[in-house]
Amino acid sequence: MNQSTRWLLFTLLTIRVAIAQTPAGPPGYNYDETKVGAYTLPDVLLTTSGKRVANKAGWSGRRAELLRLFAENVYGKTPAQAVRLRFQINSVDPSARNGLAIRKQVSIFFADYPQLPPIDVLLYIPKGATKPAPVLMGLNFCGNHCVTTEPDIPLSTRWVGNARSVDTVGEVSVNNRATGKARGMQERRWPVDTILKRGYALATAYYGDIEPDHPQGWQTGIRSVLGDSARYGNSQANEWGAIGAWAWGMSRIMDYLQTDPAIDAKRVILMGHSRIGKAALWAGAQDERFVAVISNESGEGGAALARREYGETVERLNTNFPHWFTGRYRGYNRRVADLPVDQHELLALIAPRPLYVASADSDQWSDPKGEFLGAVQAEPVYKLYSKTGLGTSTFPGLNQPVGQTVRYHDRTGKHDVTDYDWAQYLRFADELVR
Repeated sequence: MNQSTRWLLFTLLTIRVAIAQTPAGPPGYNYDETKVGAYTLPDVLLTTSGKRVANKAGWSGRRAELLRLFAENVYGKTPAQAVRLRFQINSVDPSARNGLAIRKQVSIFFADYPQLPPIDVLLYIPKGATKPAPVLMGLNFCGNHCVTTEPDIPLSTRWVGNARSVDTVGEVSVNNRATGKARGMQERRWPVDTILKRGYALATAYYGDIEPDHPQGWQTGIRSVLGDSARYGNSQANEWGAIGAWAWGMSRIMDYLQTDPAIDAKRVILMGHSRIGKAALWAGAQDERFVAVISNESGEGGAALARREYGETVERLNTNFPHWFTGRYRGYNRRVADLPVDQHELLALIAPRPLYVASADSDQWSDPKGEFLGAVQAEPVYKLYSKTGLGTSTFPGLNQPVGQTVRYHDRTGKHDVTDYDWAQYLRFADELVR
C-alpha cells in the first residue's frame, strides 16, 4: 500500500473527514441549495452603534470591534500577556532533500512554563538562496514525521488519535502515540520539493504540540497555563478554545521566523486545511504580520457563512468538537441568526492583505458555496483600500479560479489538499513576492 492510501485510511477515522467525504450527507442535514432558506448577514461596515464605516480610518475601529465580537462569541479571548520564548536549534542538515534545502529542526520552549512541551518546527530553506526566503507556513495533523519519509525526523511523542489501517500496514498509532508506520503518511499534502524549487521556505509543526485535539487536551496544552482555564478550568463562557490555541501557536512560530536571518519574515504566507484552516483565518485576523492567508476547505467556523443552513452547522460543529470554540458559541447552536458576527467578517479582517479561499465539490459538508459567498461579502472592506477582492459574485465552474486580491476556487475531489490546490497557492504566492 502506498503512502497516499495509508493517509486516506488514517484521515477517514476522524469524524470530520468521514462526514465531509459522504456524498449524500448525514441524515437530517441539508445538501439541497433550494432548502437553504432566507438569511440576513450582518453588515461588515456597520458598527454596533449604527455608524457606517466610510474609509480606512473608520475601518480601524470597526476592525477592533469585530475582533472583540469574534473573541467573545466564537473563538474565545486570546490571552494578551506576553510569553517568554526560548528557541533551540536541534539540528541543521545543510544539504537535505538531495541538496535542495537547508533543513532545520527547531524547538520553541516556553521559558515561564517549563512543564509544557515545546512546539517542534520543521523548516526547509531553499539551498543557495541569495537573499532571505519567503515562507509558506502551516500546521500539520499528525507530526513532522508524517510530512516526510526522511528517517532522521523524530517520531512525535505527543498525543495523536489512534488509527489502524485495514491491511498489513497495521497501526499508525497505538495508545495515542505514533508508530513508525505513520512516517510520511501526509507527504502527499506537503510537496516540499516543489515548494523549494519555487524559491519558498516551508515551515510546519504538529498542531498537537500546541494543544492535543480532544476535549481534555487543554489540560496539557498552552491553555493549561494561559487564560481562564488555568484558573477556573475549561468552563468559562468566553474561554478560548482549541482553535484559538492553535492560532496562538502559529504566531509563536512567526516569532521564531523573525529571528532567522535566512527567512524573509515580512513575506510569511499562512496556510491551513480544515480545522487548521479555521485556526489560520483566526490567526491571520489577529496577527497582521502574516502577509497573506490561505484557507483550504475550512468550512463551518472558518470561511463558510454560518447563517446558511447547508452542510455542517454551528450546532453540529459544537456537538462533535466541543473543545474547539468558546462556550458562548454553543448558545447559538439553534439561534444562529442571533450571532452578532458571521464568517464574511472574519475574512474581511484579513484585508487589505491577500486571501485565498478554496473548496472541493465532493466536500459539500464544508459548504463550497458558503465559503465562496463569505469571500464575496468581504469585498466592501477591500474596496476601502481601493483593492478588488473577488471582483465577482458568480460562483465559478469547477477548477476555474477567480478573483484578484481575494482568490477562490472549487476543485474536483474530496476534502483534502491536492497538487491542484498547491499549484494555485504557489501562483498566488508568486504574485505576492515578485
